[in-house]
Amino acid sequence: MYKIFVRPFLFLLDAEKAHYLTFSLVRFLSRLGFSGLFRSLFVIEDKRLERQVFGLTFKNPIGLAAGFDKDAKLYNEFSNFGFGFVEIGTLTPKPQKGNPKKRLFRLKADEAIINRMGFNNLGVFDAVERLKKEHKVLVGGNIGKNKVTPNKEAIKDYLICFDALFNYVDYFVVNVSSPNTPGLRELQDKEPLTALLLELKKQNSKQAGKESVPEKPILLKIAPDLSENQLMDIISIVKTTKIDGIIATNTTIERRGLKSDMVLTEQNGGLSGKPLTQRSTEVIRFLAEKSNKAFPIIGVGGIHSAEDALEKLEAGADLIQLYTGFIYEGPSLIKRINKAILAQQKN
Repeated sequence: MYKIFVRPFLFLLDAEKAHYLTFSLVRFLSRLGFSGLFRSLFVIEDKRLERQVFGLTFKNPIGLAAGFDKDAKLYNEFSNFGFGFVEIGTLTPKPQKGNPKKRLFRLKADEAIINRMGFNNLGVFDAVERLKKEHKVLVGGNIGKNKVTPNKEAIKDYLICFDALFNYVDYFVVNVSSPNTPGLRELQDKEPLTALLLELKKQNSKQAGKESVPEKPILLKIAPDLSENQLMDIISIVKTTKIDGIIATNTTIERRGLKSDMVLTEQNGGLSGKPLTQRSTEVIRFLAEKSNKAFPIIGVGGIHSAEDALEKLEAGADLIQLYTGFIYEGPSLIKRINKAILAQQKN
């Protein structure tokens, strides 16, 4: 139904306008009482789907990746489509408009998207007000720095976001891998990244002690464009800083093998979708094998089918996330993946 009726209509619209229209429709229909219908269509309740990862219990291993619900507006509503967890953000201390429009492009021939949104969000404190309501799903907080903040002061921005969100999210994701904020990926270098993560770990301990609660899991989201040497550095950094896991991977700046028109493929920004399927799986497998599965991995990138999801899990991912595949395939993809996981467990 989605691919026959809904997607063709949405794809007639500008990609960013379609995104906001989708949000409005989900909110409107949920307020009209359609949440129960959505749950009956897409949600599978089965204990065999539960996953215990970094101290949290996930109802199923499929999450909505960061970037979709940036400002924590519909995290409960998206759980009605079958997601086991929802990651909000990327959030920054101060609101920012992001990069100039047009900044979101569909590459239909490649079943891909290029975005150069630039951490557009209403700011972490605005999101906190919505996060104060009851959570029906586990929520991750993806945090970053403002565009105007120089890298030498980046730690302050991450700490502001961390402190603001501490009581309202279940885990944190440190985003230093988006290609759309100038200079951000320089923070992936070993020295600045280690310093950033150690400061967040220190603050985590401090906040947990203050609130008399367990520390929150901290994950690092990495780019798919890292070399094997850089990936080995990531493994070393996880060991040194004792963070809780890795999200592999963010969008790519690579453009090889695309079928779409050059007007689209040459747009600046991060590429997501099917062209990323193989590379993100390679990164997951490399990290899992070279670290001897020393830490959990959330796999994301080019999951457009149940087979893609199973491949990520078999490569070493403990959980997976959808973004572009959700846009192209619709919410039935979540149900298909969960059914495939259950079917595999029977065999």
